[in-house]
Amino acid sequence: MASVNYSVPEEVKAAFNQAFEGRNKSAVIAGLMREAVERVRRRQESRQAVESILRRRRRAPALSDDELREVRRRERP
Repeated sequence: MASVNYSVPEEVKAAFNQAFEGRNKSAVIAGLMREAVERVRRRQESRQAVESILRRRRRAPALSDDELREVRRRERP
């Protein structure tokens, strides 16, 4: 198991200790770190998905209003 040492404002430390009184602080912090890592991963995936969609849109040919109406008419159930 690795050890970490971070400096935080005293009021954050006090609020944390009060909120998680009686709990294993190391386990709480490890869980919060896992959540933060997952949040960053999801944000990156979301950003990549948006970029992919935008790249595809830029490559797609522009349609006239009439062409767009025809595609909509044809593709709707």
